[in-house]
Amino acid sequence: MKPAACRLSVRVIQRAAIAIAALLAMAAPTLAQGLSSFGSSKLSAIRVDVEPLLAQGGGAPAEALRGDLLNALNQEFADRLGGTGPVLVVRIKSLSLRPYTGSEGGRSGFGGGSQSDYLDGEALLVGRRGEVLARHPQLSALPSSSGGAWYDMDSERRRVAAIARHYAGWLRRAFPSN
Repeated sequence: MKPAACRLSVRVIQRAAIAIAALLAMAAPTLAQGLSSFGSSKLSAIRVDVEPLLAQGGGAPAEALRGDLLNALNQEFADRLGGTGPVLVVRIKSLSLRPYTGSEGGRSGFGGGSQSDYLDGEALLVGRRGEVLARHPQLSALPSSSGGAWYDMDSERRRVAAIARHYAGWLRRAFPSN
């Protein structure tokens, strides 16, 4: 093949590839967008799903988290509730309450010495037909001391409530403002 003919063939192939990619992009279903695409519409409801935690044996802390997080979300999103828009579903994947003994001892460096509680989840905006309109993964971390004195019997319960409020507050900040 002559060099000019090769250049022509490469151009034709490149244009064909671009055209095929454009057709596929138009034909593919729209993927869930981030929360920024949601705008200022009202939510029809809020739900909290802790089934992944219960499946891992989360028990009473998972049930307590469901109630605490639902209350915190209802407070944070009070101005966004009452519409016919999507449902906000917060699915919690993991809750980690570290042993807390009142000091920051332990190993230093990567992976050690941290005494923080973690709540890992994902917020989904679900449309009327069950389609996911938007998703927002989120990880919250608070010091294990957030529940007060470690020797207090209610410390762990307060830690669950504190991380639920923290998670809800940061999720509200992720939503676009009116």
